[in-house]
Amino acid sequence: MKKTITKFLAGGMAASMMLNLAACGGSSTATNDSASTTAAAQGATEAAQGATEAAKTAAETVAKSEGGNGTTLRISWWGGDSRHTATLKALDEYMAANPGVTIESEYGAWSGWQDKIATQIAGNSEPDLFQINWNWLWQFSPDGTRFVDIQELTDFDLSQYDQSLIDLMTIDGHVLGVPVSSTGRVFYWNKATFEKAGLEVPKSFADILAAGPVFKEKLGDDYYPLAAGTYDLTILLTYYMQEKYNKQWVVDHKLNYTVEELTDGFDFLKSLEANHVIPTQEKLTGDGADSLDKNPNFIDGHYAGVVEWDSSIKKLEDALDSDQELVIGEYPADYGTPATVYKVSMGFAVSPNSANKEEAAKLLQYMFNGDGVETLGLERGVPASHAAQEKLEAAGALAGLTFEANKAAAANAPFQLSPYYEDAALKDSAEGAYQEIMDTMSYDGVDSKELAEMLIEAVDGVESK
Repeated sequence: MKKTITKFLAGGMAASMMLNLAACGGSSTATNDSASTTAAAQGATEAAQGATEAAKTAAETVAKSEGGNGTTLRISWWGGDSRHTATLKALDEYMAANPGVTIESEYGAWSGWQDKIATQIAGNSEPDLFQINWNWLWQFSPDGTRFVDIQELTDFDLSQYDQSLIDLMTIDGHVLGVPVSSTGRVFYWNKATFEKAGLEVPKSFADILAAGPVFKEKLGDDYYPLAAGTYDLTILLTYYMQEKYNKQWVVDHKLNYTVEELTDGFDFLKSLEANHVIPTQEKLTGDGADSLDKNPNFIDGHYAGVVEWDSSIKKLEDALDSDQELVIGEYPADYGTPATVYKVSMGFAVSPNSANKEEAAKLLQYMFNGDGVETLGLERGVPASHAAQEKLEAAGALAGLTFEANKAAAANAPFQLSPYYEDAALKDSAEGAYQEIMDTMSYDGVDSKELAEMLIEAVDGVESK
């Protein structure tokens, strides 16, 4: 066991150290969900060595002005094609209404994005305003000073947001980002595939476990009721533990379960593979796709279920073949009260290096409280802004899979998530503990008690740093 633990803790500590140094403008950076720790460290070191020049260059691209005349703003975000299209349209509309403003957009897929932002932050060359994951605040700005305090931006109306969400974006009294939306993990099922197997979509874990053998017998070895990567398995484990034992995942910076309780949890995950509910990690890796929306087995219905963020489901829905249909499933309640994972979906931060902070605030106000709301729609999930919700409801746009799923998740999330749940030392797909532990379970069939001990050591190590 020690050999495996040493491996993922060493990699995870390296990732965590790089994030912390980036937060201080240091000589390293964060690892991401696709790049190796070594490559990330090298990239951040180079960025930090040129920090002065990078900051100068960034400042030169943003001209100071009065009333927005001659202003250039850089903005960045990640997402799928539909999010890119909607955001670019909203920005074009803003520029048309504000002819003195030029907006330069940087956008792409999630893969590699955290590394990109970490490198920019390390070199003081991040955009004027940029999309962030809420937990990055603790990694990049643990003292609450690395991003602009949104409370100081008079052109942004923070009163449109619930205080509970603002609190999640606050460190040491500084509100470090706009809580764009909240999101939770939801069970989704491909109704067409279940009908092909002669089954209704599952309503319980018992239904899910029973569906595996039926899929294998009636549809073939390559059909599965559910697909779950290593992080998805961690989410499923969290759901199972919180539901069955009725207690929060982390309390007082400690994983809140005994070895015996977590052994039970890993036994449950193993039963999913054993009953042909989910493909092995080897099978998923062999598919050659870095996400399910690009995986032919999901697209054509061979993988008939996911447990996904409600804010991300549209790209999966859009990826399906025309004869497939994705529907929201009930939360399984076999072992107690459903307790899904729920968090701030994403935020937007403003760089302290920006020469046009108030102009950036005006753009944020337009996008998330103002006239840009209808153009953006639900591309970043159901908006947290009350003003945005009112606009979308009046336009009849608060409907569909994303909206209904978000309501379901909010109603089934009794516990608060730790901001370190998605720390790079745990979540990173190259070096993170979740990846190592779930791969060890799937590939090597390691004893559940040993897996439980590994997880406790990893989570407690991150929470105590």
